[in-house]
Amino acid sequence: MNKKALILFAHGARAASWAEPFERLRGITQARLADVDVSLAFLELMSPRLPERVAELAAAGVAEVAVVPVFLGQGGHVLRDLPLMLDELRAAYPAIRFSVAEAVGENPAVLNAIADYCIGTVAGAPPGG
Repeated sequence: MNKKALILFAHGARAASWAEPFERLRGITQARLADVDVSLAFLELMSPRLPERVAELAAAGVAEVAVVPVFLGQGGHVLRDLPLMLDELRAAYPAIRFSVAEAVGENPAVLNAIADYCIGTVAGAPPGG
């Protein structure tokens, strides 16, 4: 069987509470992808960092890794740092096939969901539903 993994790649912060929404996102995503290992990895300040997480997945025999940058925009981290990291990971783990999605904030469906939330706050609807 071809083992697959999905890494939600976030910036990281000094405050542990900052990761809470990303942990919830990971849990929601994992519940919908039972056959895929869904995890978080961070650019800096938090663990695991992306290279650490990929090393764990490689040791577990994962053959495909999809990376989703959970950033609202494609700033320097997504445009410069992430491609460099992925080049290094591809060289270190040639047996793993890596794919990278656009930053979540660049996706029209995500932007529409955020807009719906914002509109709901003005319209008097309770946030979140």
